[in-house]
Amino acid sequence: MKVAIIGSGDNRQIYRSQLKEISASFGNLVKAAVDIEKVIIAIGGELQADEEAVLLENGSQQRNLWGINLYPDLQGEEFIEFDSVINLRPAHGNRTRGIDDPRIRQKIKEIVDSLILS
Repeated sequence: MKVAIIGSGDNRQIYRSQLKEISASFGNLVKAAVDIEKVIIAIGGELQADEEAVLLENGSQQRNLWGINLYPDLQGEEFIEFDSVINLRPAHGNRTRGIDDPRIRQKIKEIVDSLILS
């Protein structure tokens, strides 16, 4: 599947039902990369690294990109999983595949809530 950027151009928002269709290709989840500065989400790649590459090609800066997994069938805190290899950034203080800074996690939740509709 082609990587799509949600939050810009014609792809301003996406519905959970559309995420569910995407997840059919990958099991029960959709991998995504979020640019917390531009307030956009790339989805549809096999890996967050694929989505990260598309965002970088479109002018995003590495320091603003974070990988997440979205589970369209789940609600609340279980909908977003903060886990990706692209999050490993020891030089920038993030030493895990998760997102250690609670402010960044909150910003990602707000972006996801604004761009993904029920």
